[in-house]
Amino acid sequence: MKSQVRGGTRWKRFAVVMVPSVAATAAIGVGLAQGALAASFSISGQEFKVKAQELEGYNFVQYGSVDVGKNLEGKDFAAPVAVSGFSEAYITKMCQSVVTPKVPFINDSVTLRLEAGTSATPDGDKKNKVYAKDIYLDVSDLKTDAEFSNIDIGVAAGQLNAGPDGKPVPGKPGIQPNTKANPFGFGQRAEVAKLSNVEQKAWATTAGTFKLPGLHLSLHKGTDQECY
Repeated sequence: MKSQVRGGTRWKRFAVVMVPSVAATAAIGVGLAQGALAASFSISGQEFKVKAQELEGYNFVQYGSVDVGKNLEGKDFAAPVAVSGFSEAYITKMCQSVVTPKVPFINDSVTLRLEAGTSATPDGDKKNKVYAKDIYLDVSDLKTDAEFSNIDIGVAAGQLNAGPDGKPVPGKPGIQPNTKANPFGFGQRAEVAKLSNVEQKAWATTAGTFKLPGLHLSLHKGTDQECY
């Protein structure tokens, strides 16, 4: 089954990419940093990179799907993804970057780099960490050190948010809303997921809320300022 990539962003609209998954204007970026807006983002036919020192997420779910859309040349594309969802996630020292190739008038690629949650944070203090609520990441590649608590592997994707009685549990993520994923396909879930030394590539991110303390956005000619 296929899930439609949300939106189609072009460079001339000044795409800004955020966690583990984000595209908006700079003004919207400020609103997100203040926790004022929900977020639903994708890059047209482009993967973006995300790096983080640590991600701690709650009510983790994961299942397979396919993102489809148009690339920068207007051609159709389809990409297999592992959709990862969390009811809440806290991210330490996040960096996200996307490269736009062959930018007109510059005659070179341009890298947009976003960093947040980089302030020194005492152990157990989450106020300076990036916060996301009801977040789904369409991931194509992930490298990390992972630890899962109370993991359940092999559950049907349509039952990801079900409790012991088989009924949906309010507040627990299941299949992403408006996604045509196979409800009987493979899935897995865990109460807590702790990912360290995260490096991932993604096609899209959807979240109910983003808070980005210490937000720093910068543009760079070439590709040497990618997050990794």
